[in-house]
Amino acid sequence: MLTFFVRLFLARWLYCKSSWIRVRLAWAVVLFLFAGCSQLGQVPATTLSIPSIELGRKTNLANPINVNTQDSEFLWNQIVDTVEDYFQIKSEQRPTRDNAQWYEGRLETFPQIGATYLEPWRKDAVEGYQRWQSTLQTMRRTANIRVIPTNEGFSVGIEVIKELEDVDRSQFSSEGSAIARHDGTIVRTGANLAGQPITLGWIRQENDADLEQRLLREILGRVSNVQPPRQPFLNH
Repeated sequence: MLTFFVRLFLARWLYCKSSWIRVRLAWAVVLFLFAGCSQLGQVPATTLSIPSIELGRKTNLANPINVNTQDSEFLWNQIVDTVEDYFQIKSEQRPTRDNAQWYEGRLETFPQIGATYLEPWRKDAVEGYQRWQSTLQTMRRTANIRVIPTNEGFSVGIEVIKELEDVDRSQFSSEGSAIARHDGTIVRTGANLAGQPITLGWIRQENDADLEQRLLREILGRVSNVQPPRQPFLNH
């Protein structure tokens, strides 16, 4: 819905001939963004802070990454808690072990339309190119996570699939709409002729490496930067 309003604003801006109307449209967007940012301050800080490891901004983690822990339940709970801040989980299978061997864990999320710059409270699109792309086009992302047991602990691999919406026509094009005829032919028009573009499918794009790195940093930070509770809570 927000993407539709952004495209509508751009169309009005490009085809508007009055400079005064352009100024009013620009002020309307500024006020809308200011209202969104003011709502951002009301979000609890715990949903915005990302426990991460101390690395440089240009340092990329290996994907998959090895996590040195033997507690599979603790690791899996941290992974689920991290992913739920970004996506809605579709299915999950915890890493389990029988008398003979370990079995890897898998987690899959539902596809989710990418966050735009008008939705600063959402975290599934990283600021910069990824968020601008989701703002100007309809993108969706799906996360798949594999947890494979190793000798040192577990190997955590994250894949964030990014897809572009494939529609039958452009947003404001007239192709496919009813055309008035003047040769006496009866033309019956319906509401469906002038509706929104129809989604034909989704085109696979490159993986969202930025979001993969953010998820890896947060999961590793949750597992490695574990601190004991404060002293007053230990006395109860």
